[in-house]
Parts: sequence; structure tokens; C-alpha cells
Amino acid sequence: MKKFFTVYDRYIFKQVLTTTIVAILLFTIVWIAPEMLLNTIEKILEGVYTVKTGVLVLIYELPKILGKAFPVGLLLGSLFTFDKLSKDSELTIFRAVGMSFFRILRPLLVLSFMVTYLCFITYDKWIPYSCQKLNEIKGGRPITQYIYTQKDANNHPDKAVIVSLFNQNTMSDVIVMNFSKEVFSDLHAISNIMIGKTGKYVLDKDGIPHWVLNDIISYNIDKNGIFHEIKKFNEINILNGHEAEDAYTIMVNSTKRDRDINNADLHHYISLLKRENLDEEYRLMLNKYYQRFLHPFVCVLLAILGCLLGFSKPREQRLIGFTIAIGCIFLYYITLPFFDLLAEKGVLYPFVTASFPPFAFLCAIIMFYKSKDL
Repeated sequence: MKKFFTVYDRYIFKQVLTTTIVAILLFTIVWIAPEMLLNTIEKILEGVYTVKTGVLVLIYELPKILGKAFPVGLLLGSLFTFDKLSKDSELTIFRAVGMSFFRILRPLLVLSFMVTYLCFITYDKWIPYSCQKLNEIKGGRPITQYIYTQKDANNHPDKAVIVSLFNQNTMSDVIVMNFSKEVFSDLHAISNIMIGKTGKYVLDKDGIPHWVLNDIISYNIDKNGIFHEIKKFNEINILNGHEAEDAYTIMVNSTKRDRDINNADLHHYISLLKRENLDEEYRLMLNKYYQRFLHPFVCVLLAILGCLLGFSKPREQRLIGFTIAIGCIFLYYITLPFFDLLAEKGVLYPFVTASFPPFAFLCAIIMFYKSKDL
């Protein structure tokens, strides 16, 4: 029985691996050098960061770069390797001894699936972890104006909570509007408005979550829209149980970019967005969730594309293949925000927007395969 990995397989695997690593390193250096490195050095000189903190910032920035560098590196690595093999007539020898294109491709596919797994782990584990560490170093990101609306069984607003400032589990200037059961043709009447100076998300001794407001002024409103009673309270619970937990989860995740959230938490966040009928955010995050699984698979497609572009005639210009490769990468990353927008606005279903770029690469592979007459 022949070994799965022959001398040829080890030779091609080693060649592509070496060039891929070099391409990833060059991409990382080019990405990190111009602005990120200069900003970090500037903050070290200003005393904002210590040298140790500055180094940690650069390290924690690396996973975000590697997420993009893996597909690019694999494309350029496979292209450079097979272009060199083609120019040295080694591919001609491989074909002459009866090796098919798919047999030649086998070691590259093994490496591409390994890189695909690394890319998946990067987006699921490494990037969220590094973003959390960066936030701790930079002191978090307070945001303004988060609005949570609680609805009844008839989908009518029951309560609206407006958080003016939020940082971790502490809130400031919180406004709570309680709606009356009376519904007019053009609006929902408000029965009460509460203004809390501060608020907190807390767990009681039984582990039940609550939103607690402190230093509150409460305004009761009659049917005519007139304040008829004003009261002051030291402390009031405004949300309890799963409603408090869900509202807090949505609020926390609304301050983050999708890359800051791991796959499990992103899936849970999407289910909450759907339950709360936050349609645009739901469609955008669902699109991002599908991309988590389809983007790593792009590594395999780009590796095959690089191999095809590397199959060239001895006198054919090397620049042509590299120009096409760079153009493909440029189009891929520059069109991602466009497809995100199409998903967010409901123009296309999120799975379609997430799968279109890989499908386009697959079509390009088929086209180049036929044009090369392999």
C-alpha cells in the first residue's frame, strides 16, 4: 500500500508552507508598520503606555491581522510556488510521468485545510480574546444612548429604557418610560416617566439578574398628558429575571463589533435580536455569523486559485498571475462591506450575501481551470 504522503507531496507541501509563511509575515509587517506601530510608539513616548504595555498592544493586535493574512498568504504562497515550478519545468515533468492536476493539488489541499482551521480558530477564539485584552488596556469603551423596548404579547410597547451612558455594568442618566394600555391611532400614551441618576446590572443572592436604578425622580402622567404626581426614590428595580439578562446582553454586544464576539456568544446574540424584532441588526449579525464559517473556507479556494494562476508557460510573464491574484484579494475585501449592507437592509438573505464571495471564487477557479486546459 502506497503512502498517502509521498516524496512529491512532502516536497510541494514544504515549498508552499515556506512561501505562505513568508507572505503572511510580509503582509503582517506591511499592515502593522505604518500607523499602528507609530501610534504605539507615540503613546509610549508620551507616557500613556509603558514599553511592556506597548508590546502587549502590538501582540493583541496581531490576531485581527492574521485573520486577513491567512487567506492572502496562502494565495500568494501557492501562486509563487507553482509559478516557480512551472518556470523551472518541474510541473511539466510531473505531468509527463502521469500526474493529474488533482493529484498535483493534493498536498496543497492538505495545507489549505490546516490553514482553514487556523483561520476559523482565529475568528472564534483569538480575535475575541485579544479584543477583550485591548479593551482592558485601553479602559473599555463607554457608549451613549442605548434604547431597550419591552413589548407585550400584542407587540405593543410596554416599557422603554434609555441609557445615556454605559460602561461595563454601570449606567448613568437612565430614563424609563412606562406606557399605558390605552392606544391611540398615532401613538402610545405614557403613564409614567422615571429618571435615574445611576443604574447597575446586578445579581441578587439567588443569582437572579436585575437592573437597579438609584436616585430616581418619578413623574406620573394622567390621560391628558399632564404631570399630576412627582415622587423621589432611592432605589427601584426596573427589569428583572431573563428580561434583565437579555437587555443587558443586547446592550453589551451592541457596543462591540462582530469580531469581538466568539461564535457561541454571537449565535446567542442573534437569537436575542430576532426575539426582540431588531431586524436590521439581526440580519447584519446573521450575515457575519455565516461569514465565520465561509471566510475560512476561502483559504481552500484561494489556494486552488493560486495554483491555477501559477500554471504558466515558460516565457509567460509572472506579473500577470500576481496582478490577477492581488485584484481578487482587493475585490474580496472591498466588497465585503457592500454585501454586509445588502444583508442589513434586507435586499438579500444573509446566507446569500455571506456565500456570494466564496461562490465567485469557485466560479473563477472553474473558469481558470478550463482556460488552462488542464
